[in-house]
Amino acid sequence: MIDALTWVVGLAALALALWCGYATLRDQPTKDWHFAGMAVVSLLALVQLVVAFVRLGGGGSPADGTAIFVAYQLGAVAAVPATGFLSLSERTRWGSATVAAGAIVLAVLEVRLIDIWGGGHG
Repeated sequence: MIDALTWVVGLAALALALWCGYATLRDQPTKDWHFAGMAVVSLLALVQLVVAFVRLGGGGSPADGTAIFVAYQLGAVAAVPATGFLSLSERTRWGSATVAAGAIVLAVLEVRLIDIWGGGHG
């Protein structure tokens, strides 16, 4: 794992959570610019997935097991797009709240990925 990339994904997810949380407070649904932010965060998570698979293919090994690591990686890639699609069906403030929650989940998954890989020592 590349710790810097993991932290960038996590911090970008938190920024998205704050942004969508602010929209929730303002009683706004997700808008086009929120989806642009979701795309950026999702792309970062996808880049991380590719890097993780390259590291695994190159002989890297997570301390807590490959299966759990891959499962967390796939969950990280899916968290924001899944809640983004859900927000399309809920065109109220709660759509924004759903995306904010998904982004927080992604940030937590990123912290957990560091632990799974080896506590930031890889």
